[in-house]
Amino acid sequence: MSLALTGAGWELDLLPALGGAIGALRYQGADILRPTPDGATDPLQSACFPLAPYANRIAGGRFGFGGRDLQLPLNFGDHPNSLHGTGWQRAWDIVGTGADRVVLALDHDGGDGWLWAWHAEQIFALDETGLSVTLSLTNKSRERMPAGIGLHPYFAIQPGTMLRLNTERAWLTDDLQIPSEPATADHFGDWASGASIAEAGFIDHSYEGWDGVATLDTGDRIVRVTAEGARDLHLYHPEGESFCCLEPVSHLPDAFNQPDAVFDILAPGESRVLVMRVGVER
Repeated sequence: MSLALTGAGWELDLLPALGGAIGALRYQGADILRPTPDGATDPLQSACFPLAPYANRIAGGRFGFGGRDLQLPLNFGDHPNSLHGTGWQRAWDIVGTGADRVVLALDHDGGDGWLWAWHAEQIFALDETGLSVTLSLTNKSRERMPAGIGLHPYFAIQPGTMLRLNTERAWLTDDLQIPSEPATADHFGDWASGASIAEAGFIDHSYEGWDGVATLDTGDRIVRVTAEGARDLHLYHPEGESFCCLEPVSHLPDAFNQPDAVFDILAPGESRVLVMRVGVER
């Protein structure tokens, strides 16, 4: 089952059963996000999906917390790490609909390696400024819970699309795609001045200290992405593809295993919220 919202030149399709994903986002008929193919069964084919209760990778699916060692399912084929949490691989419930918004929710009662119960919601809203997605994660267990959230949008790009963003540093990765050492913010491209994302080649790296604003200038339009509650940004661009992912996230990959990494620890009943907005400037 899909849901649709329209207004002010915007069209949003939602796929609650496909990991609570966005199926398509268009403005004046043009794809802003890469559209999901008909009949898709994998959220990785979607236009955007949520990350909860952690973002990006956990090395080997293992981490320690509260005096316990935990092993999460390796949920991405033969990939050696656990990836993107568990919310993206489950159907979400429709808990609210309106003329300009839809609310999806998902509950986890513990188990499958993640011992804590949690509740997540996504609020999708459209207005003349574009799309806003509000993702929240609430600890429903009786003890503290490590937590991370994020969104994984696939932005449609063209040859020559210019990416602009400001961060403090990039992170290089080891052979398992786990952050290993910091690098200068312009290591993969001078994004602060604006650089071609296609010419940068393959990128699958995190940026720390993002100021919460990024733009993609295709020549025909400028897509503006802003986020609140996202400490970091993960940039993914497979070489030769007509999309790139600008993923606002609350922590770096494998943060639960890194002694100096920053991530949230939610008390019982406490929530973490992240908001992403997507608009078009011309």
